[in-house]
Amino acid sequence: MLDLRFVCDNIELVKEKLAKRNSSLDISEVATLADARRKNIRLCESLKAEKNKASESIAQMKRNKQPCDDLIAEMKAKGEEIKKLDAERAEIEARLTELMYVIPNLVDDSLPYGKDSDDNVEVRRFMEPTKFDFEPLAHWDIGEKYGILDPKQAAKITGARFHVYHGLGARLERAIVNLMLDTHTANGYEEVFPPFMVNRDSMFGTGQLPKFEEDMYAIKGTDYYLVPTAEVPVTNLHRDEILNVKDLPIRYCAYTACFRGEAGSAGRDTRGVIRQHQFNKVELVKFTRPDQSWDELESLTNEAELILQKLRLPYRVVCLCTGDVGFGSSKTYDIEVWMPSYNRYVEISSCSNYIDFQARRANIRFRDTDGKVKLVHTLNGSGLAVGRTTAAILENYQNADGTITIPEVLRPYMGVDKIG
Repeated sequence: MLDLRFVCDNIELVKEKLAKRNSSLDISEVATLADARRKNIRLCESLKAEKNKASESIAQMKRNKQPCDDLIAEMKAKGEEIKKLDAERAEIEARLTELMYVIPNLVDDSLPYGKDSDDNVEVRRFMEPTKFDFEPLAHWDIGEKYGILDPKQAAKITGARFHVYHGLGARLERAIVNLMLDTHTANGYEEVFPPFMVNRDSMFGTGQLPKFEEDMYAIKGTDYYLVPTAEVPVTNLHRDEILNVKDLPIRYCAYTACFRGEAGSAGRDTRGVIRQHQFNKVELVKFTRPDQSWDELESLTNEAELILQKLRLPYRVVCLCTGDVGFGSSKTYDIEVWMPSYNRYVEISSCSNYIDFQARRANIRFRDTDGKVKLVHTLNGSGLAVGRTTAAILENYQNADGTITIPEVLRPYMGVDKIG
């Protein structure tokens, strides 16, 4: 969430930043409402002062046995006017809050300008796309061939866009999770294992609510939601806290299952494990000083890339343009792995700097060396999406004889060097 005073004092700048996002949101009302609120408060305080003064005069007149009916009537009238102003201010503040909750973060000036993902800019590549001297299979065909991925069983027990992993498929998924956690903890991240359900305050703190409520799974009869990503519970570990500057940056990694409604994605990537309602992910989350966060974004991205480098999977890093960057992010790098079945790169991680956007919503602060309390900057990124990593291995490591070679780094976890 943006700071209200900043928005009111820099209304044209905010409008310019929103235009770069291709946002149609009109924030002119914010300044109008904020001005009305200020006038309301000033008038209300003036009336309260007059009412208090009248109250003192009435008390004095009563002690002196002087008539004061007119002054009492005047005081009651002021009281009614104050009540009316309080009600008006409540309406103003409710509307102002509603508007502030849906204003996206300001994009950083370093982002390329663009309308959508076609305008994202490639930053670097690792390896070249995999070439085959045979017709490669898609991961869903490989999964069916070896009985390791079964969407039909999942559809029977749950519904569409779910999978049951069997045998070496399940072991491969688990091995990838362990590789990711072991790698990130060795690089200075503290592993946490949070709940897979969070309350509404947590979802608000990271920006999922209220804007993206239709994509979330709410648990009927409770205040709980299934986590869409470990970013939500892990970022909220420090909600309503003041951190010690000496402890920053704080780095966490966490595995969770993730649950998303995929609203608006009908017909997209319907086969395989690329776009599921439930999937596994290892998330990286950082809390930093404001002057650290941009360097930490670069290192966060590098740390997510390291998993793909260890697995020897071709990938590229792209900087999202102003029209494609997420609601709460100021800058995002997407890491995209090569998927032969799509003949293109597919997102496997998004690494974002939220600057103080989430911290203001979740009230996460730190006490600086000068004793002043300031908002932290929060960052997060997938390290990585596990199901997509499984799919990328199955497709990129397939052989002409139909077998799938297990990447060398995973063999100690798997206990085998091939599938099939």
